[in-house]
Amino acid sequence: MVNHAIQDGSIDLIDAIIEGIQRKKGLEIIDIDLQIINNTECDHYIICHGTSNTHVDAIAHSVEETVEELKNEPAWHRDGYKQAQWILLDYANIMVHVFQEPIRRLYDLESLWADGRILNIDADI
Repeated sequence: MVNHAIQDGSIDLIDAIIEGIQRKKGLEIIDIDLQIINNTECDHYIICHGTSNTHVDAIAHSVEETVEELKNEPAWHRDGYKQAQWILLDYANIMVHVFQEPIRRLYDLESLWADGRILNIDADI
């Protein structure tokens, strides 16, 4: 698991989310820390992708199950399971985006939020 240096109490939740992604071998996991940007809707975007609808669905379900198991915290909102091209899990201050790779490249959230602090999780394992 990754040890984040976060002082707002969300460290355990981020680690649980990343654990859920890693359990299903989510690819190119990144954490965009948005706390350095004013007026954002949340503090962190956790982004990864899978190789198919089935893989994306499995990753998102794993995140939900792992967070429930380790933190006893359900997602506030979830969207995208029907098509499983981009599933969004809302944990209030942390938004989890699980994409299929072509959709991830198309929307390119990493560039849209490049003012945030981007941590490549795969490089830190």
